[in-house]
Amino acid sequence: MHYRRLGNSELEVSEIALGSWLTYGLGVDHGAAKACVDTAFGLGINFIDTANVYGRGAAEQFLGEALAGRARDSYVLASKLFFPMSDDDRGLSRQQIEKQLDASLRRLRTDHLDLYQAHRYDEETPLEETMEAFTRAVAAGKVRYVGFSEWSPDQIRNAAAIDDGVRFVSSQPQYSMLWRSIEDEVLGLCESTGIGQIVWSPLAQGVLTGKYPPDAQPPADSRAGSDTMGGFIGRFLRPEILGPVADLRAVAADAGLSMAQLALAWVLRQPGVASAIVGASRPQQLEDNAAASGVTLSPDQLEAIDEVLRPALDVMAESS
Repeated sequence: MHYRRLGNSELEVSEIALGSWLTYGLGVDHGAAKACVDTAFGLGINFIDTANVYGRGAAEQFLGEALAGRARDSYVLASKLFFPMSDDDRGLSRQQIEKQLDASLRRLRTDHLDLYQAHRYDEETPLEETMEAFTRAVAAGKVRYVGFSEWSPDQIRNAAAIDDGVRFVSSQPQYSMLWRSIEDEVLGLCESTGIGQIVWSPLAQGVLTGKYPPDAQPPADSRAGSDTMGGFIGRFLRPEILGPVADLRAVAADAGLSMAQLALAWVLRQPGVASAIVGASRPQQLEDNAAASGVTLSPDQLEAIDEVLRPALDVMAESS
């Protein structure tokens, strides 16, 4: 496993991170989930990402149990807040940051988070109030660093323009071969302000693993076939997208990689990407994913990927 520095922080994170959206505490059996966490550590994965809203606390609760007994300095733990936890609890106000942070720490059975992230931008709370609350959390020792997920370039600039208090060190955007919007502006902007990328859905909800043939129903045991783990996969389950994805198999074979490894190596080719978050329901998936760390794709391979996927990218652009 290779490691990268996360933005302007002192955090060294594994190139592959273990996520918990739609899986742990919710869609995956407890025993299988625990086996995945144990396997992750065995593979050198030291970065664990979660959020309070995942299963309305269930993912954090599970991770608190699964991580109990491990040395706290042996892993980097990240969580997030913004989305509703009740009818009255949502957003990034000072009160919510203090309340939700303490609740997350209790569920995770720890006294601090290495990274606390604004899960989205809060249009109803002044940005200055949010940043002040994050600064107080860091000063109190409950959080080491702060980041955000899916903020626009203007929102990122506005946060960077606030002189007092903590600075963001991470951005958590969706990024994959099929979803490239951050390349337009976010990557360059974040690089210039010391913000590293922790990308989610680098496998496009599993579509880039090649498990969904364009002419067949999704397997019953797959994410697309699950009521609890379906997420946003529907946007990718179209023949005009799945067809070109299937054609990537030859590119992966030529590179000596699995489809998943090819997709992960593709996002990690970006120097601004510190880590790619994967969600696993079986240890074997993690073993395959972890092997992408350290892989370098040649210019010819990158060109072949773009050529194969061009029809799918055109479809994605038309529907976005």
